[in-house]
Amino acid sequence: MSVPPQISIVMPCLNEAATLANCIRKARSGIREAGIQGEVLVADNGSTDGSREIAVREGARVVTIESKGYGNALRGGIHAASGDWILIGDADDSYDFSSIKPFVEELRRGCDLVMGCRLPSGGGVVMPGAMPWKHRWIGNPILTFIGRLFFKCPAHDFHCGMRAFTKTGYGRMNLKTVGMEFASEMVIKATLAGLAITEVSIVLHPDGRSRAPHLRSWRDGWRHLRFMLLFCPRWLFLIPGIGISLVGSVGLVVLGLGRMIFGKAVLDVGTMMVSSMLLLAGTQLLWLAVFTRSFAMAEGLLPPNPKLRKILKTFSLEWGLLLGMLMGVAGTVLLGRAFLDWQQAGFQGLSYGTNLRRIIPATTLIMLGIQFLFGSFFLGVLGLKTVDRD
Repeated sequence: MSVPPQISIVMPCLNEAATLANCIRKARSGIREAGIQGEVLVADNGSTDGSREIAVREGARVVTIESKGYGNALRGGIHAASGDWILIGDADDSYDFSSIKPFVEELRRGCDLVMGCRLPSGGGVVMPGAMPWKHRWIGNPILTFIGRLFFKCPAHDFHCGMRAFTKTGYGRMNLKTVGMEFASEMVIKATLAGLAITEVSIVLHPDGRSRAPHLRSWRDGWRHLRFMLLFCPRWLFLIPGIGISLVGSVGLVVLGLGRMIFGKAVLDVGTMMVSSMLLLAGTQLLWLAVFTRSFAMAEGLLPPNPKLRKILKTFSLEWGLLLGMLMGVAGTVLLGRAFLDWQQAGFQGLSYGTNLRRIIPATTLIMLGIQFLFGSFFLGVLGLKTVDRD
């Protein structure tokens, strides 16, 4: 009776005939070195160069993944894995599978996700020729910085392809993406789910493939960045919205009292109109931040946010409607005052600056009122799945 594997080493594969056999041999050596029962599983994503036959000959288990994409290949391989622990890594011989012992030790200590770190900032080593300069000095450092800033993740190498995790932890991540952004999604969702994350330093070697890599630097880099932004409405909408709204509000209030002169520069109603635009745009971004976070919470894409839930419970639909109506009434009153001034002037031309100093705040308040009225209704719809869950 065979002993079930405790760890499964999963390698996504698409035409890796030149390096696959060496990776499988190293993986078997690493399993023995770690003193653990394990298996090597190759998730083949449509190879036509004999990779499947090589994997079988080397004693690996092969599963065929029909749906194309890096994320699809890994998800299919992870689903088929028998071990309670899973280690993934590319089959291009850039990762040394014979050195998996540090990953196993961290898993034994109770970590849910163990990230490999290739970058010197986390103790890793990049061998000469192992990573293109734009990845080493631009792509990976910038995306990792953004990931650590947005999500407070401890990893120093957000996109290292060699990582290990528990199958239980993987289930809690609820990963959905099918492409290269699968790597970002795993780290982000593991962080948001409160999983225990650590990292171990590794050495990245030049890959042994003779063909061009599947990775497309700018396209896949943008996909990673886009995914991070979509999963962090705070940085995508909230913080820009607060900044833009504050600038617009200050400009609108100050210039409503009269023009401002700075040397030869005069700030007048033109700048006031720009301030109004900024206030309206910033307010819309704030609404989008709340809408996005509420929707993500309702769909289980992001964990519950206690602060937002408290706000949603306090700021009811009725309060939003009342505030919107008050803004609309105030704007209408100001607009009516401007109309009366025009009427008194016999519907002739008025002082350009004086008239616009009433019309601009009036129309701004009316537009804000409309935003609050309809925004509150939409938030009420989203609240059916967020607030009422409690």
